[in-house]
Amino acid sequence: MFNKFKEKLGNFKKALSKTIDDKAVDIEPVVEPVPEAEESFEEDIEPIPEEEALETLTEKESYEAEPVTVAPATVETEDRKKAEYRKKLENRKKAIESKTEEENIPEEKKSFFKKFSNIGFTKKAKALVLNREVYLDSKDLEEPLWELEMGLLESDLALSVSEAIVESVKKQLTGTTKRIGGNTGEIVEEALKKAILDVVSANTFDFDEYVKDKEKPVHIVFVGINGTGKTTSIAKMTHRLLKSDYSVVLAAGDTFRAGAIDQLGIHADRLGVKMIKHQPGADPAAVIYDAVQYAKGHKIDFVLSDTAGRMHTNLNLMSQMEKICRVSTPDLIIFVDEAVAGNDAVERAAQFNDAVPIDGSILTKIDADAKGGAAISIAYITGKPILFFGMGQGYEDLKKFDPEWFIGQLFNQ
Repeated sequence: MFNKFKEKLGNFKKALSKTIDDKAVDIEPVVEPVPEAEESFEEDIEPIPEEEALETLTEKESYEAEPVTVAPATVETEDRKKAEYRKKLENRKKAIESKTEEENIPEEKKSFFKKFSNIGFTKKAKALVLNREVYLDSKDLEEPLWELEMGLLESDLALSVSEAIVESVKKQLTGTTKRIGGNTGEIVEEALKKAILDVVSANTFDFDEYVKDKEKPVHIVFVGINGTGKTTSIAKMTHRLLKSDYSVVLAAGDTFRAGAIDQLGIHADRLGVKMIKHQPGADPAAVIYDAVQYAKGHKIDFVLSDTAGRMHTNLNLMSQMEKICRVSTPDLIIFVDEAVAGNDAVERAAQFNDAVPIDGSILTKIDADAKGGAAISIAYITGKPILFFGMGQGYEDLKKFDPEWFIGQLFNQ
């Protein structure tokens, strides 16, 4: 599942990880530079007796001092002056050594400081403590982000969705200091996860909580084009509701396609539920109206209405769907399409949402989807959540959408 999309994400992680590794270096604790006013070592030190002898003392390990015959008070004064002068010499020597060490910094470390030329010293210092850290600017991210956007588009993500993800990754990584642990790819992966999670979590909706408190019967209309698994999804939903101790009646509202009524009837018989039907070619709005009235009269919890599969470009059938929703106002309109349809599914979802505003989507054949683009894009484009994934042909193969689970699948967790 999502193999091609995983490959694109992996390529981006490698590219940006290399950029981070190139910028990050091992740095020892930062030493505050000596202010310019103090960099001059031409300090005027007041000469004191035996200055030359003291200078000699700083260069040799030891020397023999000649006995001095003076009064005790004079000796104390001279000793204090010598001590002060010695301290000044030592401080000057340390300052010179410090400057020499700075001049001997390897080129690699010098270049690292140059990369921080646009930020203050405090920020630089914070970026260079312990372990390895890196400061990323927009130029560092420009090429990897371009590759990411191309990879997302190739994975069937809509342009606006790709741009939103890239912008989110850029915002997370640009202009911030990142602590690098054992794996630089973790930085990139966390940014990607958050960006994609923000997109797929848009307008999240808990189906079970909604129907639990909703006045019964709950009427759900399923829409979409032919061959995408709409009728099978209705059967899976029926099975799921029955397991939760709800009662269900099916409405065979697809009177347009030959065999559609029989197909839904087979599922109704297998699942042991009532199906309301008319003759082929009958008004689907009338069929669905009768099903809702039957549910009210028999205290049935749910009415699941099938509708004719239609292309979003077929204006007559789209008008018919609008009539169905007027005659028997649904509590939920669920759009069904194949995940493998990619951008076509995204476009169809947007068109259906314009005609009869949908409340959510079911994506079928998600287990066969190598790209994952539709699953990410539909919720973002329509502004409506993904409710379920169709994971196979069995009645049990309807998985409630969980953003965290989905992200885990993308990143092999």
